[in-house]
Amino acid sequence: MPPDKAELRRDARARRKLLAREDMGLKLAEYAEDLPLPPGATIGGYHAHYDEADPALLLARLVELGCAVALPRVTATDAPLEFHHVPDGAVLEPGSFGIPEPLAHWPRAVPDVLLVPLLAFDRHGHRLGYGGGFYDRTLAALKVPAIGIAYAGQEVSSLPAEAHDMALSFILTENGLLRFS
Repeated sequence: MPPDKAELRRDARARRKLLAREDMGLKLAEYAEDLPLPPGATIGGYHAHYDEADPALLLARLVELGCAVALPRVTATDAPLEFHHVPDGAVLEPGSFGIPEPLAHWPRAVPDVLLVPLLAFDRHGHRLGYGGGFYDRTLAALKVPAIGIAYAGQEVSSLPAEAHDMALSFILTENGLLRFS
């Protein structure tokens, strides 16, 4: 019998903690120009939490290349994420999960592409998230490409995929971009 998602999440968290590396942000930023982004795209980024692969330097490089960045906020436990531009000089506030989020009155945005944190991924574009379904609901609502951001060592041979699980279009690791069909 295959392991359940709770067991997979526990194992993936432990593995990711061992993979965390300080130069990850620099490595990801090196691949900014390899991402298949339309000119002037609005990128739905995220603020790294715990030992997630941190996309901050990648997002900064994408801004240099002419993209706009919007960050997510949780509006309800059963709703898609809402994205907002962060005004210059503004400070994010801890949200419902302790993750820094934009404020509700900041300008709303509809991303053209989402960068997605994860616990594990496989070569079929499946991702193991945290179990809240926020990114699955968001991807289903927006119907935009999703780029998982991960350490290469987070790859597993296969993950269970349920009907509501949204596949990733790409994965970006310190080793480069993986494309899924």
